Amino acid sequence: MSQIKVAVDAIVFGYSKQDGVSVLLIQRKYDPFKNSWAIPGGFVLNEESLEEAVTRELAEETGIEVNYLEQLYTFGQPNRDPRQRIIAIAYFGLVKTSQYQELKASTDAANAQWFSIKKLPALAFDHKQILQTAIERLRAKVRYQPIGFELLDKKFPFSDLEKLYAALLDKELNRRNFSKKILSFGFLEETGQLSKADGKGRPSKMYQFNQKRYKELLKEGFHFEI
Repeated sequence: MSQIKVAVDAIVFGYSKQDGVSVLLIQRKYDPFKNSWAIPGGFVLNEESLEEAVTRELAEETGIEVNYLEQLYTFGQPNRDPRQRIIAIAYFGLVKTSQYQELKASTDAANAQWFSIKKLPALAFDHKQILQTAIERLRAKVRYQPIGFELLDKKFPFSDLEKLYAALLDKELNRRNFSKKILSFGFLEETGQLSKADGKGRPSKMYQFNQKRYKELLKEGFHFEI
């Protein structure tokens, strides 16, 4: 009986106002699935923790380092890899695409590229299923944790926040209800500044996320839900 190997995969989602939500993929250099697109990842070395392995693989195959990746799920179907029995522990994270434009494919990757999650290529192995699981987790998470604020500028017009959540949830939002709900939480504050007019309308109020107030609310038993 062949030995079971352990691998890690890194699903890195990116966001920008222009392009919406994208995911970082690599083009495989070797068989199986040579030249196919795949989620960055690889085998865990004997001396590594899972977190060390996923950070190393991401750096080797794409040239980037992500500050925080959260464990998503373990994928272990017996036939998921044609080489042998391989169990994959998937991690996912969410970043500003603009901060991770310098991609450098190396080792097992011939290329690395951002793809819109609405225009994905065919994926190797069971990576379509892994990516879909990550998308569902991301959409669930932004509903109960304000992780989206990290993807905005420090000061932003409310329309940017609305656009972000519409992209992450992939649905049209009721502008009035969304605004009323977000502002009722008490951790979004006006800065007293206005956005620069872009020729399409009047300047908008600028807001900022008060992380200190959010943490205080959590201690008081506050429940965030969109």
